[in-house]
Amino acid sequence: MIIHTHSPQETIEAGRQLAKLLRPGDLIAYRGEMAAGKTTFTVGLAEGLGSSAWVSSPTFTLVHEYGGPIPLCHFDMYRITTMGDLYSTGFFDYLDQGCILAVEWSENIEEALPSPHITVEFQKGEGDERTITITGDERF
Repeated sequence: MIIHTHSPQETIEAGRQLAKLLRPGDLIAYRGEMAAGKTTFTVGLAEGLGSSAWVSSPTFTLVHEYGGPIPLCHFDMYRITTMGDLYSTGFFDYLDQGCILAVEWSENIEEALPSPHITVEFQKGEGDERTITITGDERF
């Protein structure tokens, strides 16, 4: 599935639409350069999953949990460089909790990602334009 957005609000809406297709336990591996729209997309994802929490990048805390009918756990793996670093985030403990995991900078933990998982790739265009490509599951 390929989605073209032209504003942050449209990127948020794309996240809301993806949320409708998700199931507890799904892992979403985000890919894309800095400021490509990953956290903005996650705002819509959280809203679509029924959370009213304020969503921000978990850059320094490494994980934010957003409650709702299906909880969302939002990871930032930008600074993760070793398996020891990954274990310290509690990442593996979250895999069996029935929440949805959204993982920014997933390419840093590629070998630890469970299969299957959903990949969402963000590409920046002119201004606020984004191309969002969702793959990895028959739902897309």
